[in-house]
Amino acid sequence: MSRPSGNIVIRNRKASYNYEFLEKYIAGIQLVGTEIKALRMGKASLTDAYCQFYRGELWVKGFNISEYDWGNLNNHDPVRERKLLLTARELGKLERKVKEGGLTIVVTKVFINERGLAKMEIALAKGKRAYDKRESLKKRDASREIERGRI
Repeated sequence: MSRPSGNIVIRNRKASYNYEFLEKYIAGIQLVGTEIKALRMGKASLTDAYCQFYRGELWVKGFNISEYDWGNLNNHDPVRERKLLLTARELGKLERKVKEGGLTIVVTKVFINERGLAKMEIALAKGKRAYDKRESLKKRDASREIERGRI
């Protein structure tokens, strides 16, 4: 049986609109059996997902993985908190920056890598103000117009 080629990518589109990303990290996710099966089917949502430190460990909250269709009564809780797997150095650095600077950790995307493991891209982010959001919309629209003019 061959492994999937990492083509499953679930993105948080609102994150780039609401936040300015300062640094990005790739973290592993601690999942149970039916969660990884549902994730490989693409049944996940990142709309309300955010990360929080608890006792020196990073946990993702609000990450919804729908129940596995062929799961039985051992199916997982769709919105349970899941532990993220990062090195101790990365965890320390992130925790310091979150406590000092008023920054937050946002989930940008979830994907299956080449080895068939679930990974999550997280970003150290700073919230945008309303005028920053309008400015980013103007830049995006201008770049679209430029692309249309070239084609």
